[in-house]
Amino acid sequence: MLKIKNLTAHYGAAQALFGIDLEIAQGETVALVGANGAGKSTLLKCLMGLIKPSGGQISLNGNDVTNTNPARMVRLGLALSPEGREVFGHLSVQENLLLGAIPLKLAKAESTKRMEEIFSRFPKLLERREQLAGTLSGGEQQMLAMGRALMAKPTLLLLDEPSLGLAPLITDEIFAIIHQLARSGTTILLVEQNAARALSASDNAYLLSNGKIIEQGKSSKLLNDPILRSAFLGAASDANPAASRLGAAGLTNIRLEKPDMQQQNFMPTFKTEAELQAHQLTGLQWTVRHAYEGSSVYRQKLDAAGINPDLIRSLDDLVKLPLTTTADLRDGYPFPLRSVPFEQVVRVHASSGTTGKRKVLCYTQKDLDDWTHFFARCYQMAGVTPLDRVQIAVGYGVWTAGMGFQLGCEKIGAMAVPVGPGNIDMQIQFLLDFQSTVFCSTASMALLMAEEIHKRGVADKIAVKKIIYGSERSSRAMRQKISDLFGGAELFDITGLTELYGPGTGIECSEHDCIHYWGDYYLVEILDPETLQPLPDGEWGEMVVTTLCKEAVPLIRYRTRDITRIIPGLCHCGSILPRHSRIKARSDDTIKFRGVNIYPSSIDTILSAVPGIGSEYQIHLSRDNAERDQLRLIVERAEGVEAKRSAELSHEISHQIKKQLLVSVELELVDYGSLPRSEKKSKRVFDDRFMDEIV
Repeated sequence: MLKIKNLTAHYGAAQALFGIDLEIAQGETVALVGANGAGKSTLLKCLMGLIKPSGGQISLNGNDVTNTNPARMVRLGLALSPEGREVFGHLSVQENLLLGAIPLKLAKAESTKRMEEIFSRFPKLLERREQLAGTLSGGEQQMLAMGRALMAKPTLLLLDEPSLGLAPLITDEIFAIIHQLARSGTTILLVEQNAARALSASDNAYLLSNGKIIEQGKSSKLLNDPILRSAFLGAASDANPAASRLGAAGLTNIRLEKPDMQQQNFMPTFKTEAELQAHQLTGLQWTVRHAYEGSSVYRQKLDAAGINPDLIRSLDDLVKLPLTTTADLRDGYPFPLRSVPFEQVVRVHASSGTTGKRKVLCYTQKDLDDWTHFFARCYQMAGVTPLDRVQIAVGYGVWTAGMGFQLGCEKIGAMAVPVGPGNIDMQIQFLLDFQSTVFCSTASMALLMAEEIHKRGVADKIAVKKIIYGSERSSRAMRQKISDLFGGAELFDITGLTELYGPGTGIECSEHDCIHYWGDYYLVEILDPETLQPLPDGEWGEMVVTTLCKEAVPLIRYRTRDITRIIPGLCHCGSILPRHSRIKARSDDTIKFRGVNIYPSSIDTILSAVPGIGSEYQIHLSRDNAERDQLRLIVERAEGVEAKRSAELSHEISHQIKKQLLVSVELELVDYGSLPRSEKKSKRVFDDRFMDEIV
């Protein structure tokens, strides 16, 4: 949107700006940080046409606007909230607001409409609309200055020192409003001395000193990178602002929150695949011996297969080991496959029970420590930092999820907001009050929250930037819908199962095209679900896992029933950790319909590609009087799509299903929001063909 190239400015013979290069993209918040006299306000005045630059070029949306007068800059979409507020004290709040749109020559109705929008964003100004601006508090005057600028409905809002001279609580309120403006799509150039505040509220930042840009980059990197913090922010505090370069120049309120946690790294130290494989072999040998010596069940299985721990000499020997299944866990209830004495067990957890009888697992303290460590790794891979506030909307108690999400969050040093599932009103209230930046839930709960946020019109008032979800599969359309309704949040699919510690055993990276799994904690094989023979990398099959250091209940070639594939080679994100695709289906929930095997995810994929279709659907299987299988698919139209388009959409869906799955289905399109939402796992397959539970 804005491009500044080689900009210089003088006050008489004194040069204030030296060759400034700066860019701002649409919808971005950019911080310009520097001490008093660095040239920040001069740069803003050059942009607004209040000062004529002595050299360089300013381009707005591709057009040269250098030396354009202030009134025309307002008409082009810029507005300035100046340093020191500069409100007109002898005029009322309402009169001050009207001044902001004078260059636009608005009709009275439009002017009134915009003023009401300002009052809805700044309720305190509504209470004082007839009050003289000179009698307002400093915080209220700052709101008035921002409101006056917003009257012009700028595409680029310039904020000059919005926290100057304000008490900390008022500063919190002002920056909450800045966050809301950014969430609503306003592009912002934020000039601020308080570096910590500015960097936390922006996407990218420029550090200005003596009229020159001395550093630039992603705000999160500048704020969290230990070397950059030391160089430019240091460890200054209110009591000792001179402890940093910028602090010595007059900056205050620069603190290092949780300083030790800024430098934590939960990624493995392996540099090569050979190092990782050596670690895996050691772990495999330990696991087989530990299970053989600690569990009578494992000893019997290994003896029956003619295997003893001394025969494990390479990773290729893994295929010689017998498979473990959920039957082994259920047969040994309530402490299946336990391989340590009871006095070493510190906790039990159980599965959610969505696929049958609950599976209960026990843990040693080392198991919990390992789980906490690699869950923190998940947060690290998702870009969560100690500055984040993580709202945890998953179950607590015997299920693993809540504890895993919370322990990992606290380990990485972020603020945990442990709400648990359900209670949508409280979830929304906490998102607003705590300004949570990360939301953790099932995919269904995330969709439910996204739709509620949209319905209540609060998307621009929350601060969620990342959503970490797991426990169930989700379609591309569902992911996109969640992201859009959350205001553009970035989604991360996290994997795991109770048998394998719990959630957090892998997560998608910033490339969003794979799941990195923790190969230093467990091995993954992909087997053909029918023949149980290993499949080459890249082919879809059932994931089988073997733990490398799990004490209480080690797993040896455990059939997870999850269908995925190994992705060979290194990821573009740079991580050496191995990868598999997102979970496509389960080997035990395939729909067999008229001789065709159909995964629910195949329906996901087809519906995701049809514009005008929502993300929610149900598959109903039944048999008619002639004992022929019937498949009825109930699909929601997307929000705002009229019923008159049903015939057109039905034809396209039926055509694609016939073309791709080779079956014909009965289709029913329903209104958006008709199908039930849940904070738990949404049930999408209803198979009434088999009434006998043994079958």
